[in-house]
Amino acid sequence: MFTSSFTKLAASLATVLITTSAASAFTACQVTDTGGIDDNSFNQTAWKGVQDAIADFGVDGRFLESQAETDYEANINSLIEGDCDVIITVGFLLGDATKNAAEANPDQRFSIVDFSYDPPLPNVLGQVYATDEAAFLAGYLAAGMSKTGVLGTFGGINIPPVTIFMDGFVNGVEYYNAQNDTAVTVLGWDTQTREGLFTNNFESLDDGRAYAQNLYDEGADIVLPVAGPVGLGSAALADELGTDQLMIIGVDADLYATDPEKGHVYLTSITKRMDATVRQVIEMAMNDQLEGGLIVGSLENGGVDLAPFHDLDSAVPDALKAELADIRAAIIDGSISVSP
Repeated sequence: MFTSSFTKLAASLATVLITTSAASAFTACQVTDTGGIDDNSFNQTAWKGVQDAIADFGVDGRFLESQAETDYEANINSLIEGDCDVIITVGFLLGDATKNAAEANPDQRFSIVDFSYDPPLPNVLGQVYATDEAAFLAGYLAAGMSKTGVLGTFGGINIPPVTIFMDGFVNGVEYYNAQNDTAVTVLGWDTQTREGLFTNNFESLDDGRAYAQNLYDEGADIVLPVAGPVGLGSAALADELGTDQLMIIGVDADLYATDPEKGHVYLTSITKRMDATVRQVIEMAMNDQLEGGLIVGSLENGGVDLAPFHDLDSAVPDALKAELADIRAAIIDGSISVSP
């Protein structure tokens, strides 16, 4: 379990999937961000949580897929009219639309992925993740694996759920440098100025390829795209170049599994267990225990993690694996801070 500090769009514009059960008296509904339900990333992972609840608890599940940011409010309002026992909105960009709907419908229970409200809303439980912890490990790993001494990263949009990955990654590289007297650099993000490379979307595979190409041209041999499906374009480039030239670090889901055709290019992925928190939220709502506040996923409770190295496991030195294990333990016990 995760630690808790206790928390119509026209058919042409949305895709709806309904899983029915004659015995079910509970319906969980989800509104996706613009990446779509099959984005190999956070929308898909969150939907897996609903699917797990369907399998484990016999509930019904439904989703509406947002095609643009202007769809958020309409999709949420459509579900409010659709007998949803809990509405789960996925993504930081749905924060305002979720807040407006929650305040206008105080008896409707909501949960939102990647957003928290201050002060908390009594009928909205936020699901947030300490992804900088796992990203710190990824940065240390990448620094230890780089042949060029140059790494790259870019984001979809400059928002906290994106930049938290980039912060942790850069800080992990800096920790590696301090421990090993090296000078590995990261292109694409400055933790001090808060400026970096952003595609300004979470959809374009062409952008993912172009941004990774630019970073590769500047010397980066490992790239971290924090942009949902955009990163699949980066993986396509790495597939063409070969992993001796470019490796990719995935985000949200284990992209070795969700992008199997290009799975061999992923050194690892920084995973966010949105499926687990979404399943937990549904169980809480079923038991009338859903309140405003937060669920926080961390390394300690398994809410975030590094995926296995899979096909590249033999390329990672045993000594580096041991260092990562020690650092992981130190992050959990507090002796290493991921945000110095």
